[in-house]
Amino acid sequence: MDSITILGYLAATLTTVAFVPQVTKIWYSRSAKDISFAMFLVFSLGVLCWLMYGLMIGSGPMIFANSITLILALSILAMKLKFK
Repeated sequence: MDSITILGYLAATLTTVAFVPQVTKIWYSRSAKDISFAMFLVFSLGVLCWLMYGLMIGSGPMIFANSITLILALSILAMKLKFK
């Protein structure tokens, strides 16, 4: 694996892991009142586009990061709806 791919995976991991504390906080507090539904909806659509782009160009780091980030972002949206 070359250094550019390693950097891509590092960036992908860090930006994806950044969502874990928010998901955890919402889950344990059972509150998402301060989360913007519109922002996470638009963000999720953007991440879906990045995932599709990554699949089209065959970029492992993009596919890895955006698959997990999409799951986390959609989890936040689901909890926003569930924990009104």
